Parts: sequence; C-alpha cells; structure tokens
Amino acid sequence: MALSISAAVLLGVIVFVLIKGGYVRFGSMLACALFGFTLAATGLAPVINSGLVSLAGLLSSF
Repeated sequence: MALSISAAVLLGVIVFVLIKGGYVRFGSMLACALFGFTLAATGLAPVINSGLVSLAGLLSSF
C-alpha cells in the first residue's frame, strides 16, 4: 500500500509539472492515465468518488 501511495504522489507531481508547462503530448497523457489508476488503488478513492458524484449531482441540477 505504501508503494501505491508514493507512486500516486510521484505521478501527481509529474502530471502537475506537465500541465503547468503546457505540454499536452503522449507522455503527459500516459502520466495522467497512470496517475488515475494509481490513485484509484489508494484509500482516497472513495472520497474522490463521492466528491465526483456530488459534483455531478450539482451540475445536473442546473
């Protein structure tokens, strides 16, 4: 589990740097995809999922 969390942090930093630098290429797409899969394996997955469901409910009410 500690390996998954550290991988999520590392990939999160990579994604942030790629987005901040304005690079939208295959490498950034791959880093974003790996970040998503790694983040889904951490303990934050239920919190993120409920937040996204709440956001979708809020947006659908408009």
